[in-house]
Amino acid sequence: MITIVVTLLGVVLVFGLVLVAVWTVFAFANHGQQELVAHKALKTAEKAGAQPASLHPRVDVDRCIGSGNCIEVCPEKDVLAIIEGKARLANPTACIGHGECLRACPVDAIQLVLGSARRGVDIPLVASDFQTSVPGLYVVGELGGMGLVYNAMTQALQAMHGIVAHPPPRVHGVHQVVVVGAGPAGIAATLAAKDAGLDVMTVDQESLGGTVLHYPRHKIVMTRPVDLPLYGRLHVTEVRKEKLLELWQDIVRKTGITVREGVRVESCKRSEDGVFVLATTGGELRAQRVVLALGRRGSPRKLDVPGEDQAKVVYRLLEPEPYAGRNVLVVGGGDSAVEAAVTLFEVGAKVTLVHRGATFDRIKPKNQQKLDKARKAGLDVRTEAKTREILDDAVVIEAGGKREELPNDDVLVLVGGVLPTAFLEAAGVEVQRFSGQAYAPANR
Repeated sequence: MITIVVTLLGVVLVFGLVLVAVWTVFAFANHGQQELVAHKALKTAEKAGAQPASLHPRVDVDRCIGSGNCIEVCPEKDVLAIIEGKARLANPTACIGHGECLRACPVDAIQLVLGSARRGVDIPLVASDFQTSVPGLYVVGELGGMGLVYNAMTQALQAMHGIVAHPPPRVHGVHQVVVVGAGPAGIAATLAAKDAGLDVMTVDQESLGGTVLHYPRHKIVMTRPVDLPLYGRLHVTEVRKEKLLELWQDIVRKTGITVREGVRVESCKRSEDGVFVLATTGGELRAQRVVLALGRRGSPRKLDVPGEDQAKVVYRLLEPEPYAGRNVLVVGGGDSAVEAAVTLFEVGAKVTLVHRGATFDRIKPKNQQKLDKARKAGLDVRTEAKTREILDDAVVIEAGGKREELPNDDVLVLVGGVLPTAFLEAAGVEVQRFSGQAYAPANR
């Protein structure tokens, strides 16, 4: 009996060892496959000269122990990868600045940096409460380098926490707080101000939604749950543009906040008595505190070519269907331009995408895949090309020193915006160019 038991135990032990061996071989094979994929992604990114769009991780490979924690916590999943035992930034354009990797690294091998040696980013310098070099003037959200919805809202709430803790006095004819911008950061700031009983005025040069309005239809927006004053917990992690805009409308209905739409702030000056005077297209505003929750697009960047003043030239895509069957020129090399060109092509427009660069080095990998697929199906893509003139029924483009006239019904110019750097500097805000340096609000 004892012999049988021992024999059975031996069989079980051997079987267990075999299972462990098989699992180990499978795990190593799977890891090897993942590393090959990561290597390929890294080489592709390096070849294209891919550049991260915003805040992104820089890994100290001498300190990195290759734990993989940074990869597991990243909501985008394929930004970082373990290559030769170290974390590497394999897909720079996929990063949208969550910052979870920084918090997850057990050995502090990750820094969050802005810009790169190749592409600098101008950022207003702010203190830990997001107050600029001008007392009482705050910058939150995308303009401060944080484009993610959650980060933008969190910054706005933190800035308003400081304002609420030391509320400015009520003065006749002067708002306690003016919020400029009605995107995620502006909405959060407005809710916090109203919840605290402050006299708040919120304005936007367009309408509720801010930069989100410029996203292509059905674009997926990544965020995290956040608690909003007067409204409660915003339970979203991945949501389409349209649903997010519906959420903003729901917040307005349930909380009663108001936004003066179509009001552009042209200048912001702090007077000697500490009151801000804002010159706007809707008249002068005066405020004790100002929260700039602007997008980095500013005003749409234009081509400055003959014929651009025609009605057929627009700077964002709202609905693609009206363009079906028409000759459309899309100008730009970023995600917005590529997404618009592919979407228009899919609804049956005859699309020509013109990009001045040699490669699409700023777009996300998924958009590169969509572009490659559409290109094979007939989307006309012109790189190292420029638009020279816009005629009534045609456009003139130039590539390789040669000009070509193409039939045209519509032109979409999606080349970003003119950053409000001049506006900030005129207001007295100190602006610094980041070219790969670590970024964090300073303690002043």
